[in-house]
Amino acid sequence: MKEPARKARNAERKATLYPTFAARLEQVITELEDENLRPRIQDAWRSPEDQLIAFKEGHAKLKYGFHNVTGPNGKKEALAVDLLDDDAPLKPGTPYILRLAAAAERHGLTTGVRWGLPMKLRQGIDKAIAEKNWDAPVKVGWDPLHIEPTGITVAEAKAGKRPA
Repeated sequence: MKEPARKARNAERKATLYPTFAARLEQVITELEDENLRPRIQDAWRSPEDQLIAFKEGHAKLKYGFHNVTGPNGKKEALAVDLLDDDAPLKPGTPYILRLAAAAERHGLTTGVRWGLPMKLRQGIDKAIAEKNWDAPVKVGWDPLHIEPTGITVAEAKAGKRPA
């Protein structure tokens, strides 16, 4: 994707996010761009119908998740994005995945980089991030490009709670 299109796509999708989450995500994107990476928001807010399709196809483990959050009047307030490497959208490299996880964690967010992994493999990711060893030969979790807030559950978000 050409740079103006990537930036326009990111802006369009950020408009569907809850404001405090969008602000933190913007810090992550800026940090990655400062490292000469080209993060692209692939998915942000997702309709319940699209979420159900993702669930049935095995791309999501929840029928309702942070991608589906709306406000009381149905306003889109997603609390999750999938942030692809625009230069390698189908096969992101370990350096991008680890840098994404590190940037997200510095800004109070988390990724799916550790999801489904046993503790020993999680510790390998922790060590690689702590040492800034972006080329470390680590195994990553099942949804490493997914970003969401910490300190809130999907059930709490569905009930109206939002991250500060």
